[in-house]
Amino acid sequence: MTAQVDYLVVVFTATSGASGELLGSDEKDLVQLVWQLVDVKNKKLGRLNELFIKPDLSDLTEEKEKDVVEESVVENGSGADCVFTASNLESALNLFHLQLTNEVNSTGAGTSVCLCTDGQLHIRQVIHPEAASKNILVPDCFYSFFDLRKEFKKHSPSSDLRALNVHTMADSLSIPVDVATWDPSALLDPSAILPPEIALQQVHSLANIVLAMLSEPISHTFSNPERVSEKFETGTCSKMEKVCDNTVIRARGLPWQSSDQDIARFFRGLNIAKGGAALCLNAQGRRNGEALVRFVSEEHRDLALQRHKHHMGNRYIEVYKATGEDFLKIAGGTSNEVAIFLSRDDQIIVRMRGLPFTATHEQVLAFFSPGEGLKETCPVSGGKDGILFVRYPDGRPTGDAFVLFTSEEHAQCALRKHKEILGRRYIELFKSTAAEVQQVLNRYSSAPLIPVAPAPLVSVLPAVSLLPSPGGVRDCLRLRGLPYTASIEDILTFLGEFTHDIRPHGVHMVLNQQGRPSGDCFIQMTSAERALQASQRLHKHVMASQRGANSRYVEVFPCSTEEMGLVLMGGSLSHTHTHIHTRSRSGTGLSPPPCKSRRLSPPSYSFNPAPPVLPTEAAAALYPPIGQVLLTPRPLPPGHAYYPGSAQLYMNYTAYYPSPPGSPTTVGFFPSSLSSPGGLVRMPGLTYNSNGVKDLINAVQGYQSPSESISLLSSSLIGQSSGGDAPLMSLPAIMTKPAGQYLDLTLL
Repeated sequence: MTAQVDYLVVVFTATSGASGELLGSDEKDLVQLVWQLVDVKNKKLGRLNELFIKPDLSDLTEEKEKDVVEESVVENGSGADCVFTASNLESALNLFHLQLTNEVNSTGAGTSVCLCTDGQLHIRQVIHPEAASKNILVPDCFYSFFDLRKEFKKHSPSSDLRALNVHTMADSLSIPVDVATWDPSALLDPSAILPPEIALQQVHSLANIVLAMLSEPISHTFSNPERVSEKFETGTCSKMEKVCDNTVIRARGLPWQSSDQDIARFFRGLNIAKGGAALCLNAQGRRNGEALVRFVSEEHRDLALQRHKHHMGNRYIEVYKATGEDFLKIAGGTSNEVAIFLSRDDQIIVRMRGLPFTATHEQVLAFFSPGEGLKETCPVSGGKDGILFVRYPDGRPTGDAFVLFTSEEHAQCALRKHKEILGRRYIELFKSTAAEVQQVLNRYSSAPLIPVAPAPLVSVLPAVSLLPSPGGVRDCLRLRGLPYTASIEDILTFLGEFTHDIRPHGVHMVLNQQGRPSGDCFIQMTSAERALQASQRLHKHVMASQRGANSRYVEVFPCSTEEMGLVLMGGSLSHTHTHIHTRSRSGTGLSPPPCKSRRLSPPSYSFNPAPPVLPTEAAAALYPPIGQVLLTPRPLPPGHAYYPGSAQLYMNYTAYYPSPPGSPTTVGFFPSSLSSPGGLVRMPGLTYNSNGVKDLINAVQGYQSPSESISLLSSSLIGQSSGGDAPLMSLPAIMTKPAGQYLDLTLL
């Protein structure tokens, strides 16, 4: 509407609650509606009308009920030309529209009519929200209006829009105002109920201001009125789009079954941007009761914040400020397929969850086709083009799909198929939104399937290629998904005939930071051919644990010695980083290691020499000095292929990752000629109430150490009190168990 209207209707509302700048913020019902017709062409005023609406007395006390009745009786003798009474809001709005139409027709000077109010609150925060909450159809005349404050600002640009009111506008135009007229700026308590006679005085003053603006010398033209959106428009939003932070709010506490149309109904009277209602999902893909709403301007966003803790059904909704970045994370998308799918106008979206992974377009169409003897039809809009399957980046289906329907009737018919069977699975159906489609697609298409571990510490090693070359010999196995109670014996039983192909010291159990099994294990095989045969034959077979009743299927992958060494050193074979070699993820079958802490000390560390604990003679007789073993960089022996032999590393012996390499118990790997000196283990810091050899045997019972190999040093040798003696335990090179040889430990 750009031309001058024929009539302006000055409207003023009052509720049973707050007034002034807080009008409508307390969710109180409308109780008084006053209006006066202004003939724009003839510059004349019509009669002053007053309409009382009986409030909902269910939440009022008896004293307030008496006050309302008394006020209604008194106002019947007020200065209004016509006084009406309505029993509810719906009849009041219809009566207002009927009386306004009759008055315009009786005048006969024109037909175009538009409302005019003092600010935005009367239309946007009072009439539309209450009508939406009560499912009342609002007459068309309430969807456009002139804000007298904004029209006055066009005449006086220097005026502060928020400071304008009836008094300031009347003073600026030199219009005499009744002293008794209510001044909102002088009201100490804006939450107080407005006296009924004030509404008549306000409308009379506003009508005079309109006449003054229409007359010379201002001759203002009322054009381009404010619009109230009648319907929420769905649409898509690109991640590249710029969204102003001052136009977005976050609504919290929504019912889980609410849709974007329910959100638009809650904010009825305020204009939401196209596709501006985005429901948030939790980590499981279900709605979490929150939504991000984008409005067309900051003014509408500020009005939305005043609806904090207003009710949607029986739930109150919290409203907070949000940012444009928050909105784009939820509603923004980059897929052309999704944009084409959502480009159809006036479409109802239904989400399908729990589909079989082999489901096709034809099966989905057959699912929504009417069954035998049923007359209800719910045809999918566009056939196959109206179905969008959600997939992972590698093309695997997720079990979710979105389906378009042309009308609300067809969508409701489709939703009645909730939990019906497709194939061998029941299907969950929900009414969805365009923003939810974007959010689900973004989650599955952009997020990595496995979280990327932090950068490994081994990157500090100089001139060491972290990723093995593609041509490495894949003569090792990686077992993933072991039962946490699985032992080496369980692994050997699982490998069966391939046990004979394990190299000495070739079983490596991987532990986490707490020293507990992580479910992974590396095994060094004698040849790449046997490793490949083992992976093909044993992949996803079930492993049972002797120490627990649980059993799990185990994934078996072939890998190279270099790949195994990289993971055991705390590195990662994740290919989301840039490396000098390029490999496919499916070729390695490796995921980031379970241990994320640093396992190697940087080569720049410096250590002070450790003071001798034992006399030189005793230390030389028992074992090499501690400082030479733990605190001095040393090349690793070539027999340990899982560490780079060329690197000078400081080994941190307090780490639990990886565990000492083990060998099978039932196979004699070690020839009789193999001999190595026994190891010594020093155990300082024993408790004073220690029982001696018995406690030590219990502590190392897994190694089956003979009791005669354990000895306690006297306190005089190491200079400690008798209760804190540090025993030295001698371990033979090859530990024995009833089933045979078990473990070789060379600790010092």
